[in-house]
Amino acid sequence: MIVQLGLDGTATDSPPRDRQQARLAAMTAKVESGWADFNASYAGLADDDMLIPGVCGDWSVRDLIAHIAWWEEEAILHLPVVLASETPPRYSVTYGGIDAFNAMKTAEKQKLSLDEVRQEAEDTHRRLIDYLNGVPPEELAGNTRFTHRLRLDTYGHYPIHTADVRRWREERGDRL
Repeated sequence: MIVQLGLDGTATDSPPRDRQQARLAAMTAKVESGWADFNASYAGLADDDMLIPGVCGDWSVRDLIAHIAWWEEEAILHLPVVLASETPPRYSVTYGGIDAFNAMKTAEKQKLSLDEVRQEAEDTHRRLIDYLNGVPPEELAGNTRFTHRLRLDTYGHYPIHTADVRRWREERGDRL
């Protein structure tokens, strides 16, 4: 019998498919955990407070929610391209850089109300999770282009803005 090491380094006799499913569940859990932490960072704020600029540069909490949603949308758009072993367009070529892309999206989302931004964020996040649940688990093995892009657009991105919101709230004297 061949003994293999599991994700935690302990011996396992589980077949490779079970380990792949565990990787998928772990990746989805990272995304969900980061998403929950981001949402918790602004929980309890009054709607008017969520519109105050200065949380991250000129952005308000509302703007950050929209920002997170459009990067999740980018993940949904570009992860299938990465899975097909193709290269998504470069932001530097298409938009003049990530900052220019963010500025364009900020202007585009300004017309949305706070409730519309919240709904768009929830809908986009659900679509992302649904998409991830359909990804072949073997695509999540190791540090692939897919996992790299997923991390950049989601669970590696959320903590940056979670910290922005928490710092802003602390500066305001909010109880967290």
